[in-house]
Amino acid sequence: MSEDDSNLEEYPTEIHDYLATFEKSLGSVDEMLKTMMSVSRSELLQKLDPLEQAKLDLVSVYTLNSMFWVYLATQGINPKEHPVKQELERIRTYMNKVKEITDKKKASRLDKGAASRFVKNALWEPNAEKEHTSKTPAKGKKKQ
Repeated sequence: MSEDDSNLEEYPTEIHDYLATFEKSLGSVDEMLKTMMSVSRSELLQKLDPLEQAKLDLVSVYTLNSMFWVYLATQGINPKEHPVKQELERIRTYMNKVKEITDKKKASRLDKGAASRFVKNALWEPNAEKEHTSKTPAKGKKKQ
């Protein structure tokens, strides 16, 4: 019996596809980490504005804690009862705050001057209409 045959006997054949997908995903994570580690952090942060730096930090710490979550699960520890769950929730809260800030930046800004001119020109002015329609004084009113 070869080594591959003995490995197949160690786990049910139904989960073989899941394990193959998991192994492929681990390879992808490994490649991404190598890419991220190839650039120095200070060099990367210099190229980013503060909001982008915050996003990078949050994604990094969320990824690290998620990987720890998976590690705990593989060790038979319930991660839902571990402090890592609260940490992930805290990070998600900050991610939502950063998202709100980003959304506010993308929101259209009100040009108060333009809005004021638009409203002023759109409003009906009764005195202005009388001046345009009739040059004679209204009946029943005295000129002063």
